[in-house]
Amino acid sequence: MDKVKPTIEDVARVAGVSRATASRVINNTPGASGPLRARVHAAVAELGYQPNEAARSLASGRIRAVDVIAVTYGPDIGWLGTHPYFSRVLSGMMPVLEGARAQLRLHAVGLDAAGDAIDEIAANATVGAVLADITPELATRFHRRCRRVVSMVPTAASVPAIQADNIGGAYAAVGELHRLGRRRIAAIHGPAFNPCAIDRRIGYQRAVHDLGLPQASADGDFHRNGGHRAARQLLQQDSDIDAMFIACDLMAAGAVQAITATGRRVPDDVSIIGFDDSIAAVCINPPLTTMRLPVEEMAAAATRLLLGGIPAAGHRLQFPVELVTRGSTPTPTPGAFDNPA
Repeated sequence: MDKVKPTIEDVARVAGVSRATASRVINNTPGASGPLRARVHAAVAELGYQPNEAARSLASGRIRAVDVIAVTYGPDIGWLGTHPYFSRVLSGMMPVLEGARAQLRLHAVGLDAAGDAIDEIAANATVGAVLADITPELATRFHRRCRRVVSMVPTAASVPAIQADNIGGAYAAVGELHRLGRRRIAAIHGPAFNPCAIDRRIGYQRAVHDLGLPQASADGDFHRNGGHRAARQLLQQDSDIDAMFIACDLMAAGAVQAITATGRRVPDDVSIIGFDDSIAAVCINPPLTTMRLPVEEMAAAATRLLLGGIPAAGHRLQFPVELVTRGSTPTPTPGAFDNPA
């Protein structure tokens, strides 16, 4: 027999207050003293009460929605609509929201004014928010103001998160290049303050250390131009580079163009492994070997978590990444690298 869900009347009874007072406390509206609010919150915790978000939305006149928040780096936000990562986030969320009587709202938050924007979104949240790309500091700020939130990138310990194994994926990519006989493996990293880029940088650094390889790296910006610029810089510094791990497919597209412009061939002279397995990976010539980031599955899981109620503080669900082999890495000859130098 299914357990009967507690109602607001049950909360009022356990707290020893009227239904109206319980409603004011749960909806965080004025009209209840501090001690009464404490009693209601204690009753909510004791009963495991979850507010009916649809009813709250109708009563308040507020639109029931899941907010998606992305931080933009600079005044131009036009790239947001065409960036493969964010389109995949939306693709994963929309099927889950069908039939849930909830809309999807996308917020492009400029880094310079992110704090005020975060506060406003948190104050008006209904179902909750998915943090598609946001720093741990901003995620913590949102979580303090609104508990209905899930991050899709590495974040502060208290913030619920659905995230990928970025460190392990980067480590595996370098290991694969080494298995293919490459010994001067450079890296093009993402923005220094981006949580995913930070973890992919860590994975690369651990791998080259464990394999006894020299480090060579340059910073990009998760865009094609950044990858092109970084690849040219690396090849000017070290003409013997024979492989690159690149922290996102868009940067890898630019890197391939920069490499081939020097007369080098991909994968014969320089092998490349990217990260994401976005649409960009199959549009590059040659098609890109990459670490698949399961963005759609992660976004769907984050949405289901919000629709189920207030996520527990510190909730974690980690998704693995996997190697997808295409033309930017060579097909090894059997036995060729059994005893690498």
